[in-house]
Amino acid sequence: MTEKPRIIAQTESLEEEARALSQRLGIPYEGVRGGDAPQTAGRDGDPAATGGVYLRLGGDGLALCAPEGELRADLTHMLPRLSQRNLASELLVKEAKIKGDRTQMLAVDATAGFGEDALLLAAAGYQVLLYERNPYIAELLADAMRRAREDAVLAPLIGRMELVRGDSIEALSGGIGRTVDVILLDPMFPERTKSAAVRKKFQVLHHLEEPCADGEKLLGAAIAARPKRIVIKRPVKGEYLAGVKPAYSLTGKAVRVDVILP
Repeated sequence: MTEKPRIIAQTESLEEEARALSQRLGIPYEGVRGGDAPQTAGRDGDPAATGGVYLRLGGDGLALCAPEGELRADLTHMLPRLSQRNLASELLVKEAKIKGDRTQMLAVDATAGFGEDALLLAAAGYQVLLYERNPYIAELLADAMRRAREDAVLAPLIGRMELVRGDSIEALSGGIGRTVDVILLDPMFPERTKSAAVRKKFQVLHHLEEPCADGEKLLGAAIAARPKRIVIKRPVKGEYLAGVKPAYSLTGKAVRVDVILP
């Protein structure tokens, strides 16, 4: 069962923006907590101390706060992976490559999450359309993209990324009105590694979104869009998405990439 978060502002100067966010998402705004304002929610400085989940708007961006910890979408930590040498070794980039001018090609990240894979595709030259159906995760992603535009290296890559707040299954099934070259599917699945950081991330995210239960519909919609290839991220020893055997797979230390050629 996923939860509906509440919203707090870290300072009074952010209260108006936090109220607007609460109205846009249709979730409660619970006042200012921390910073230069009186404490009006939680206790002991912990916004999640009352139980449940909060979105906290602060000077460093929007964060998801839960009893397990705090999570913020951040694309700046991807910078080391975006150098040409490191980018060429990324499994996703290797398997998404198509001959031709990729700046004229469209990649669709149908399960955008925090946008890290979409950023890799943008760095590889693609125009990228990101779909995120969970409204709270979409807000965290939008906030990360906004902050990334302030970085000289990331700004042009973010300029090639377009976020769509909506369900990719519906969009791809009906046709998006553009030729799609690559579709990336990375539905949430159980923890990929034993890393404490990964465990924490998934524990916090599971408050908002459960592991994918509609893999068959997701893959069916991707095939219906008739791209040149579909790239699917899976656990190293995980089953094929919807039980469909790919044309080939490439396995790394923490993830396996399956490729379907419609």
